[in-house]
Amino acid sequence: MSQQPPVRSTGAPPVRPDASMSLLTNVMEHSLDDGYAEAAARREAEGGGLPRTLRAKLGLAAGLVLTALVVTVGAAQARISAPVVAKEREELIDRIGAETSDADALERSVDELRDEVGDRQRKALKTQGGGQGELVALLSGATEVEGPGVKLVVDDAKDTDQGGDGPRESSGFSDTGRVRDRDMQRIVNGLWESGAEAVAINGQRLTALSAIRAAGDAILVDNRPLVPPYTVLAVGDGKKLSTAFQDSADGQYLHALQENFGIRTSISSEEKVRLPAAPSLIVRTAEPKTADAGTGNGQGTADTGKGTS
Repeated sequence: MSQQPPVRSTGAPPVRPDASMSLLTNVMEHSLDDGYAEAAARREAEGGGLPRTLRAKLGLAAGLVLTALVVTVGAAQARISAPVVAKEREELIDRIGAETSDADALERSVDELRDEVGDRQRKALKTQGGGQGELVALLSGATEVEGPGVKLVVDDAKDTDQGGDGPRESSGFSDTGRVRDRDMQRIVNGLWESGAEAVAINGQRLTALSAIRAAGDAILVDNRPLVPPYTVLAVGDGKKLSTAFQDSADGQYLHALQENFGIRTSISSEEKVRLPAAPSLIVRTAEPKTADAGTGNGQGTADTGKGTS
């Protein structure tokens, strides 16, 4: 009996001989993958073939070059204009110096004229005042005064607060321990009322027209600033004047400042004190002599009120 040939399956096709080379074939057929293609298309759409970082570097370099050019041009212009500016500056300095010298000369001239006017006024008070000429000159501060009197020293409290606020700012007292202009007003008026014939503060002679004021923390006497301690000299009977002042209301006021706020004070009788003449005199009014004035010899009388505001 004859033998049948085996039956073969007819499923999958036979494998190609080059099937193992499919990867190499794919690489050969597709030299650029999709990522590279997209990058190339994007660069083409942006309008340049240079990378973004390279363009940024080139822009930065161009900006630096432009800045350096501007700085160079500015420096060159400054170097060119420097001599002109220096010359103008020297001319301005010379003008300022010349004007300052002229102002100083005018100020000296004003001081000299003021002194001359003061001397003439003092001489006129002495010679034209008749029998009361010396008294008028004394009370008006036109002449120096020397004689017995008292010396009163007033100073701020130790470790004084410089703030300047406290009850005294509104009620007449101060917890700052500083001497105020109103304190000196009361002291001076108290001395006048106690019998002082002439008064000076720190060498500044007071007259009937003198004013004690404040400018900030400074005390001014006739617009001249004073600094503590304040030395008050008064001509008069030393012992009586000292006793009368301390017993007066103004003396008690000063004692209260010392006890309550630490303001330092001292008063002593002096055998001799010397007060300078007032730096300037102001003539407010003048009256002509009359034949029937005073004692009938053509000499008038003088009214010399005292007080310090």
